[in-house]
Amino acid sequence: MRLILLGPPGAGKGTQSKRIMDKYQIPQLSTGDMLRAAVQARTAIGLQAKAVMDAGALVSDEIVVGIVGERIDAEDAKRGFILDGFPRTVAQAEALDAMLANKKLQLDAIIELKVDEKALLSRIEKRVEETLAAGGQVRADDNAESFKIRLDAYRVQTAPVSDYYAKRGVLKQVNGMMSPEAVTAAIDGVLAA
Repeated sequence: MRLILLGPPGAGKGTQSKRIMDKYQIPQLSTGDMLRAAVQARTAIGLQAKAVMDAGALVSDEIVVGIVGERIDAEDAKRGFILDGFPRTVAQAEALDAMLANKKLQLDAIIELKVDEKALLSRIEKRVEETLAAGGQVRADDNAESFKIRLDAYRVQTAPVSDYYAKRGVLKQVNGMMSPEAVTAAIDGVLAA
């Protein structure tokens, strides 16, 4: 099972990724985690990324796609993977398509969690309350101001990725405003189709 989960911050991608990981025994691939691992492992592409990051610059799409390509070759990703937070731009989506084609792989699903942006802020506030009540650590970006910045960045950079996949006829949308269990059931339905 190889899939991409799309949706704005707070849409529930992390919750649903965890459930998919457990059900299909596949890893969730985070570009941030992959970058850090490649740098730590001192792979050729990891060393390139380190040089760019040490210079204070943003890692290029080419390097990010190279790191994703390395990661999906790992043994634990042979059965599949979930890309969450990648691709972030149409250029990354195009590069991902080319890289997967070169590996003779294809995605099983591209699922977008559709949500009401106004309701997302209250969802974030609820997540903070629940995390604090459970004695957990609140993410530094789980506040109204950071959330608005992340949502604006999503609209400008990442929302066009949904359009890219929709135009190719491969995007499936799920109502992310349902209960987490209902969203999981809807995703299961998409994956079973």
